[in-house]
Amino acid sequence: MTVSTHARRTRVHVTGAASTAVRSVLESPRRPARVLAVFPAGVYLEVRTETEPSVIAVITGEATRLPNSVLLAGPLPHVTVGDDAYVGDRAVDLGPLSLRVRRWWDPAPPLGPIDRARLAGAAAILTRPSDPAPGLAGNGAVASLAAACAKGWLLGAVSAAEQLVGLGPGLTPSGDDVLAALLVTLRHLGTATGAERAVWLADWLAATVTYDARTRTTPLSATLLHCAARGEASPELLAVLRGIAGGQALEPALRRLRRLGHTSGADLAQGVAIGVGAVLALGGQR
Repeated sequence: MTVSTHARRTRVHVTGAASTAVRSVLESPRRPARVLAVFPAGVYLEVRTETEPSVIAVITGEATRLPNSVLLAGPLPHVTVGDDAYVGDRAVDLGPLSLRVRRWWDPAPPLGPIDRARLAGAAAILTRPSDPAPGLAGNGAVASLAAACAKGWLLGAVSAAEQLVGLGPGLTPSGDDVLAALLVTLRHLGTATGAERAVWLADWLAATVTYDARTRTTPLSATLLHCAARGEASPELLAVLRGIAGGQALEPALRRLRRLGHTSGADLAQGVAIGVGAVLALGGQR
């Protein structure tokens, strides 16, 4: 028993590729971190910092690559919630794991120009009934958010968004997933179609949902809202936006997105649909 425990805790040195979303915290001086959760393909670490991102996901290639992730070049060794952890100086030390960041990847690559006809076709696909259904299907605040965004009514959109922050169970509540996908969609598609009003709306909504996110939702979800405010998202969500832009097939990308988590994928798809509808309605407005 002693031998197996010693073997399991032998120091493991690996390299990794990190999202540029977490570059600032990884390149800062080394500081303590807390293990929030451990899964077979990943670990969530909360770094002791007053700025965002405060949560880093250390993952293998089998996990969903969240925009705050560091992707390991090898397997994840056995770690526990009680392990000591430190982040900084371009490294992550976690239990037996010693990770050095060698490369960076962009969680917010820009889209090319998109015409309104393609956007309208995508809207029709996105609004079809889905399985699984979004976690907040039929929720009045979601309906209010969609209506207010389509009208460019800032007060209504902000009021609905405030009701959705932290709404629902889990590490990423449904309300946060809807908002995150909406922010990313408004920013990317608003820019790609020249819908300045949609980008303006994204700016105001981003300020609203990130203002006190740390006190209203989970640490991981608060970090993901801050990432979304900058247009940063997972490859599955970005693939749907590329599908809307014509860079790849939309429907297979949408199916892959909807399969994420219990309802997270469906919630994200709902946020994209709200964003596409708003960009269509607001195109040409200033």
